[in-house]
Amino acid sequence: KDERSPSSGINAEWPLRPGFVVDEKTSKQMLKFIGGCPKESIVDVVGTLVTADNPVESCSQKHIEIQGRTFNVVSEAVPQLPLQIDDASRPLAEDGPVVNQDTRLNNRILDLRTPANQAIFRIGHGVAALFREYLTSVGFTEIHTPKIISAASEGGANVFQVSYFKGNAYLAQSPQLYKQMAICADIEKVFTVGAVFRAEDSNTHRHLCEFVGLDIEMAFKEHYHEVLTVIGEMFLSMFKGLQTKYATEIDTVYKQYPQEAFKFIEPALRLEWPDAISMLREAGVDIGDFEDLSTPQEKFLGKLVKAKYDTDFYILDKFPLAIRPFYTMPCPHDPLYSNSYDIFMRGEEIMSGAQRIHDPAM
Repeated sequence: KDERSPSSGINAEWPLRPGFVVDEKTSKQMLKFIGGCPKESIVDVVGTLVTADNPVESCSQKHIEIQGRTFNVVSEAVPQLPLQIDDASRPLAEDGPVVNQDTRLNNRILDLRTPANQAIFRIGHGVAALFREYLTSVGFTEIHTPKIISAASEGGANVFQVSYFKGNAYLAQSPQLYKQMAICADIEKVFTVGAVFRAEDSNTHRHLCEFVGLDIEMAFKEHYHEVLTVIGEMFLSMFKGLQTKYATEIDTVYKQYPQEAFKFIEPALRLEWPDAISMLREAGVDIGDFEDLSTPQEKFLGKLVKAKYDTDFYILDKFPLAIRPFYTMPCPHDPLYSNSYDIFMRGEEIMSGAQRIHDPAM
């Protein structure tokens, strides 16, 4: 079998260990040459797949290895690398050299060779693929929206302005207006996957200047909870797809970044705002009926929900109207609340939505 892999034995497709022993086809000089090949070099190994005498803990294919016959260097790495893959792959809880973030980013090609990073990219691919797969199966149409626009799409405080020939333009903060145009044009169910730009000068993992957004918009017939049902079923479909199709990648990430397994229940849990406020108050949090949740309160609510319902995923419905955007539809039964919702994973908001006002008089 012709096997191409870095000399460290780590490879994206077939992480196997090539083994060579002195015999009539392999000389001591050849073994010396192989031993002197710098780590992270790209090599061609030709040999036979055999059962390993002992489990190969450094490779994902632990019980087989290549009994090598020929060894050719395709691209030789420099002897002194700015980081070692073993160090960059070490679990957080283990002692050993630490690779700083600036070293990782300045040598991103090497950093991306770690099993966890490669798994993260595959999981990201899986999220987008499963998102498209489910929505397409229930009648949604994928659209592609402009990213260079003539005016800010969500206020003007957090928008990137760029020069556009003799004038100015802006990087899109959201595909929201274009999705709504498609709905008004009777395309009824649309989604888009694309770049989103936010000029947010804040150093947290929740404030990114650029990210890939997964957006949906749909018309409903009787009640906006039709949308919540689709969203809940979509996420459950994606979670189950990741569990079955990307279990190996998830385990790989957990080995370097230990975390409890993600839990969810079916159907997806829905909480209404008054219920959430009651849970927080019972736990000793001082909060008003219509006061917005702070980040620590959101995380604490996530812990309370996990303890009570055994789920990391839930939908929080019926937000107070005063803390939602102006275009949000008031609740017809109590105008102090609104037909709006947020989606939470592990106590952090990952998605927000609402029924839009469709009556010009409002």
